[in-house]
Amino acid sequence: MSHPHPELGAPPKLPKGGLRVTPLGGLGEIGRNMTVFEYGGRLLIVDCGVLFPEEEQPGIDLILPDFTTLRDRLDDIDGIVLTHGHEDHIGGVPFLLRLKPDIPLIGSKLTLALIEAKLQEHRIRPYTLEVTEGHRERIGPFDCEFIAVNHSIPDALAVAIRTPAGMVVHTGDFKMDQLPLDRRLTDLHAFARLSEEGIDLLLSDSTNAEVPGFVPPERDISNVLRTVFANAQKRIIVASFASHVHRIQQILDAAHEYGRRVAFVGRSMVRNMGIARDLGYLRVPAGLVVDVKTLDDLPDHQVVLVCTGSQGEPMAALSRMANRDHQIRIVQGDTVILASSLIPGNENAVYRVINGLTRWGANVVHKGNAKVHVSGHASAGELLYFYNICKPKNLMPVHGEWRHLRANAELGALTGVPKDRIVIAEDGVVVDLIDGKATIVGKVQAGYVYVDGLSVGDVTEPALKDRRILGEEGIISVFLVVDSTTGKVVGGPNIHARGSGIEDSTFSAVMPKIEDAIAKAASDGVAEPHQLQQLVRRTVGKWVSDTYRRRPMILPVVVEV
Repeated sequence: MSHPHPELGAPPKLPKGGLRVTPLGGLGEIGRNMTVFEYGGRLLIVDCGVLFPEEEQPGIDLILPDFTTLRDRLDDIDGIVLTHGHEDHIGGVPFLLRLKPDIPLIGSKLTLALIEAKLQEHRIRPYTLEVTEGHRERIGPFDCEFIAVNHSIPDALAVAIRTPAGMVVHTGDFKMDQLPLDRRLTDLHAFARLSEEGIDLLLSDSTNAEVPGFVPPERDISNVLRTVFANAQKRIIVASFASHVHRIQQILDAAHEYGRRVAFVGRSMVRNMGIARDLGYLRVPAGLVVDVKTLDDLPDHQVVLVCTGSQGEPMAALSRMANRDHQIRIVQGDTVILASSLIPGNENAVYRVINGLTRWGANVVHKGNAKVHVSGHASAGELLYFYNICKPKNLMPVHGEWRHLRANAELGALTGVPKDRIVIAEDGVVVDLIDGKATIVGKVQAGYVYVDGLSVGDVTEPALKDRRILGEEGIISVFLVVDSTTGKVVGGPNIHARGSGIEDSTFSAVMPKIEDAIAKAASDGVAEPHQLQQLVRRTVGKWVSDTYRRRPMILPVVVEV
């Protein structure tokens, strides 16, 4: 198996007749999915998603793919193919279209409806091309065929990309549920047909490659939900992804069966379910869905609330309910259902929310104690089945952390893909398909781009480090005035601490050390304010470390008079 090497340099110029594949996100992580294909000087992008921040990224709203390699080639982009409507596949589109609003978007009806609603908020009116399974469309030099796959959102598509260099198949996110709620099967016949033609490179979803067997069918959850609804005495609050239409349909069906009314909470949930209902993907009996403002008029045993926050996101409705920071107050006897799996990295945040809800008396039902969610990604048994159908000449695992990518690569090898034809890459690693063989040829910039409010890319790793220090250790400010002639301290030092756990009164012990350090600097001819500030920072920092074993941020201000 070929794999990236830390010393990889910039890739060479793409040879004539070759196809270049550059993942800018989604490899080594769950989220931020984006892959760029290049042939004959033209570019095709598949997906453009976001990654949601973790605890060590305070203040960050979203994490984007790095568009640096595309900025000088925006006119070369022939289109963006969107495999489905999840945020980790479409959430970055508005930020890319800010650079060039007329890049065409290609996707299914629901996928385009979801991204168009999102783009309205950014005041961008996109050029769109709606496609369906079986559809074949030429996008620049790329001959794209779209194949039905089932996932945890309707209308998901895989895409086969034909060029003179060969055929590449990108699965997007998929599984092989044989009893899907919408009766839309992953089209194994189409994949078999493509296999007969010859799949030169397969990019395959790796998320569940470590999980043995097959993913249970979605319909298994309906009976579990009915049992929860039958036993609930008061309100039922369901947390789900705002795009999980199938799961919301099951909730609506159970609510209707047990005589409850449903209200959607949160802007994204209200928007997405409205779109799904208008397009016919969500069947809503008359009178079932009501405005959240009318719930006070209903008895608790007739209420169902559907909100976001199943991943413990701090600003989502469920987290705020757990923290008593939401208009909906959890009370003894409420039932809360977390209808989703845990995205790796979110475990602590989710269990913190579960503990908070339980504290207020809620009965919390989650994947750990009831079968209220099944994954949207193929497990190892399905992937083996899939590879035996596709028989790819080269395999490149995508969409997953390192352990998922490696597990997927092993599955491919078990089905007969030669190990020297399996490429384990990471974000930014460039893979060329030339003469039927996929090879790593270099690496381009593909770091994290942080969105903080209206700021995109302005927050850097050093800034995040400062935020972590502020949050964990606090800050100490030091203000003093120095005589520009003598170099002596004539005012201060005034020292104040915030969030460090150190009382201001204790700083009297370090003041003589600061004055001595300044005096010594003056005798050595050091008078420049910036140098004096660094001296103060080192002096106070050493004293705090020696005395308290802490490392707060120290902010010195030296003024000359």
